Amino acid sequence: MPARAEDAAALLAQVPAFEQLGDAELNAVAAVAMPRSFAAGEAVFREGDASNTCYVVRDGHARAIRAHPDGRQITLATFGPGDIFGELAMFDDERRSATVEAIDDLDALAILGGDMRRLMYEHAEIAVKLAVALVRRLRAANERLARQSFQTVQSRVAAVLAQLVEQATSEGAAERDVQITATQADLAKLAGSSRESASRFLAVLERASVISQGRGRLTVHDPAALQGYVY
Repeated sequence: MPARAEDAAALLAQVPAFEQLGDAELNAVAAVAMPRSFAAGEAVFREGDASNTCYVVRDGHARAIRAHPDGRQITLATFGPGDIFGELAMFDDERRSATVEAIDDLDALAILGGDMRRLMYEHAEIAVKLAVALVRRLRAANERLARQSFQTVQSRVAAVLAQLVEQATSEGAAERDVQITATQADLAKLAGSSRESASRFLAVLERASVISQGRGRLTVHDPAALQGYVY
């Protein structure tokens, strides 16, 4: 197997949506995956576009956003190395429900929905295993939304920070003094709060020496302390 396909298979093995697949099945998916690159700020796809490709992040970061008719935007999720987005394209070609844009320079593997559906027709075990993995992800998302519906703004912001710290440490950051590249507006969108409410709580964390803030970035000095604000 060519080195490019081997690298792609190794990356796919880290993706929760493909965690049920064996080596031969991963190699089959890797054979149809193509490298794609996007510049910081570039849209990978936009809300309302045809849904024909899913993407696995190799390097860099992206975020999913939805626009309100009055011009406001909500950040639904962020993605880093090993994350997948647009995965419903593997099963149907409905319109995109959100816009995904690169936060910084983004390298990804692109998998055409038609190619994945062909593989699923040819290898029924791939279809079954993907369905199981995606159902698990859906359950986890539903549980997260249910928890958030009972959380205060402070709790939601702290939980978002904890998730970003976990992502950064999985990419090699130290366990303390973790730098997060996000603005107050970004954190507010992820937490589903106003910027003003998020800003007030971040000031509380800064006075408690849990974090410090800079232009477009934030340092979490004591990640464990964030759990004291999540309930």
